[in-house]
Amino acid sequence: MHEEGHYINRSGWLRAAVLGANDGIISVSSIAVGVAAASVTREPILLAALAGTVAGALSMAAGEYISVSSQSDLEKADLEREAGELRDHPEYETEELAGIYRERGLDAPLARQVAEALMAHDPLQAHARDELGISKLTQSQPLSAAFASGVSFLAGAALPVLVALFAPLKGMVFFQYGATLVALVALGALAARTGGARIWMGIFRICLWGTLAMAGTAAVGYLFGVEGL
Repeated sequence: MHEEGHYINRSGWLRAAVLGANDGIISVSSIAVGVAAASVTREPILLAALAGTVAGALSMAAGEYISVSSQSDLEKADLEREAGELRDHPEYETEELAGIYRERGLDAPLARQVAEALMAHDPLQAHARDELGISKLTQSQPLSAAFASGVSFLAGAALPVLVALFAPLKGMVFFQYGATLVALVALGALAARTGGARIWMGIFRICLWGTLAMAGTAAVGYLFGVEGL
């Protein structure tokens, strides 16, 4: 038998992981670049990078949990409402399901037959999938999303922290940018490959926005910096 490989079941954790790693790399690198542009010593750069790492990881995990929990609450509320409709108006719900299948191309008798068969098997699952667009593959999972986001942020932020710790102070801005660009290329390629998208498009968009973020913070650092004062 031929088994098909699909990517949609990865959508929840992949989105959170890519967002977390991307934010970890870009935000902490941007902080380090901004402080490096304004500092003549290493300690402020390292302290800013470490503080950004801790705050960012906790913020990402909490934000992801809250946002995905809100989505999960909406899904649960819709499912409860649909369960009530199925209990109180089963004939109407059967016809509603048949109407969905007619819109998808089935003739009226077959659409009605399919709707009745699914209503007899698991009516709530049928309506969740075909009316509400909720399935087990795409249903919200707050804890897994929060964990993936927080851990991936830490992994991404580790790079700018290490650069801030070991790279030569002179030219720190360029070392941070170079290391970040390499990491973003790898992350963009990995995310695109895991999600089944075009690799070069993934690399381009992640590097573009990363460069803009670091350019902005570097400009702030040079504008309000202490170098030369």
